[in-house]
Amino acid sequence: MGVFSDLVAGTDGDTRAALQQVLDRALAIVPDAVEDLSYGTPALRHRGRPLVGVRVGATHLSLFPFSPEVVTAVAPELAGFSLSKGTIRFTGEHPLPVDVLDRIIRLRAAEIEQKG
Repeated sequence: MGVFSDLVAGTDGDTRAALQQVLDRALAIVPDAVEDLSYGTPALRHRGRPLVGVRVGATHLSLFPFSPEVVTAVAPELAGFSLSKGTIRFTGEHPLPVDVLDRIIRLRAAEIEQKG
């Protein structure tokens, strides 16, 4: 286990399911990703660079794709979600759609691959 898995294990119910979905999808798409901290956030790294990270807040969960360009690319598909330059906020009751989550992960992985 690692910091991302530990965060998931420390939650329950819908929150746990939503965080587990992020972890499972990321590892399915980028199987060599490793758990670590990035900017103090539980995250997965790909080729030494942050792929996605998550945090649990008092009223929401945050997904960090570590790329404003990725957030901008998927923003039209995330009506009803709170977005900022580098963060996508969601809840256990209103998790990210799997197809959009997969797209976020693929876009971020592609950025990392392009940067070498």
